[in-house]
Amino acid sequence: MKSKGIRRRWMANSISVVVLVVLLAVTAFSTAMASYYYNYIQNGLASQANVTARAYRDFQTESEYYQNAKRYAEQLRMEEKDANKMELQFIDSAGAVRFSTSGLTPPFSTPGTPDIEAALQSDPPAQGEFVGNDPSTGERIMAISCPLIVDGRAVAAIRVITSLRLVDRQIILVVGLTALVGLAILAMVYFSNLFFVRSIVEPVVGITETAKRIAAGSYGIQIEKKYDDEVGDLTDAINNMSLQIKQTEKLKNEFISSVSHELRTPLTAINGWAETIMNGEVRNATDVKKGMGIIVSEARRLTNMVEELLEFSRIQDGRFTLAVEPIDIKAELEDAVYTYKEFFRREGIELQHTDCEEEFPPISGDPERLRQVFCNLLDNAAKHGGSGHRIDTAIWREEADIVIVIRDYGPGIPEEELPHVKYKFYKGSSKARGSGIGLAVCDEIVSRHNGRLDIGNAEGGGCIVTVRLPMDT
Repeated sequence: MKSKGIRRRWMANSISVVVLVVLLAVTAFSTAMASYYYNYIQNGLASQANVTARAYRDFQTESEYYQNAKRYAEQLRMEEKDANKMELQFIDSAGAVRFSTSGLTPPFSTPGTPDIEAALQSDPPAQGEFVGNDPSTGERIMAISCPLIVDGRAVAAIRVITSLRLVDRQIILVVGLTALVGLAILAMVYFSNLFFVRSIVEPVVGITETAKRIAAGSYGIQIEKKYDDEVGDLTDAINNMSLQIKQTEKLKNEFISSVSHELRTPLTAINGWAETIMNGEVRNATDVKKGMGIIVSEARRLTNMVEELLEFSRIQDGRFTLAVEPIDIKAELEDAVYTYKEFFRREGIELQHTDCEEEFPPISGDPERLRQVFCNLLDNAAKHGGSGHRIDTAIWREEADIVIVIRDYGPGIPEEELPHVKYKFYKGSSKARGSGIGLAVCDEIVSRHNGRLDIGNAEGGGCIVTVRLPMDT
């Protein structure tokens, strides 16, 4: 219904404007043509009337005028000169027709048209014009009357008339042809607009249907791109959204599966050792201590995982905040290194820290959040690059930034996975434990500190993580 509404509104708005313009153009052209034809005929009639009137100005009496007029009219009738074009009438002072060149007008008939009244009765006498129906025949005519003045008064009038039947027919023909041209223009505009609107509406309808299918769960479906314009841009946006939703849905499912597995593994260990110890199956104090250690370790891992999930939930809901205060960034990094150093040593991983001698001024930040970033990055380095049995950390100043680097000597990250490692739920091809949201949380924390978290592969092998934090200015 919306597409139909767009088509209807577009056609109504565009066609109405074109109809108005064409109507005005046809009207103006038709009026101009009618005016041209009528003015041409009027000028011809006036010229003939004036020429004839000047020829009769030398007669001093009415009798001389009438004798000559009768002779001239009979001569023209015999010659049939201009019989089909115009009629010349000699009007007496009473307004009656005395003689006519066509012989069709009855003698002493009185047309009584305004042009005769203007020529005979106006003061001073003047040329008169008339366009209308002939009182005797009802035919549309044009008439011009010129007064014949003797001793300062109009004693008669020369009247030239012509039928407008052929002229009106010609004007009607011109108007009809103009109207047909206007209709042709309207048809062209209509069909061109119809084609144009269809080129917009049909892709929109297709996009709408695809959007409904995406909303119904058909993630990843693509729309064929037919136009390289705004509609094409919309198609690209919908296609990209569909792929992103598909990717997010895939990551979510993988995340649920991964988290379920990550939760099941420590819970299985905790339940197994707890039941074993509770049932008295282990009596040796060393084995009991070992079992309790496993329970504590797995419980701690569960706690960290839950905290990580809660942290990510706060970020997603907008409830993530920073408790900003002046901090010693070197001390925070050293505390994290010290915390993990002994633990890594027991795992067979050497943790080396390179510190610069330069003292850094305190920077504004949340110490707990930044320590969380350092610990998470160290934990990731051990999980994914621990096979290299070495992890290096360093800190230095670079212009207005403080740079922290954590590098492992493991297998590194496949190049095709590097752009996605900071995405939520993304684990790539790694088989290490984890929810896939740790780096996303770290990236959010660093970004909230106006810093940047970069992850790449180091020369010589392994992965290198660089954290850049701005110093206060």
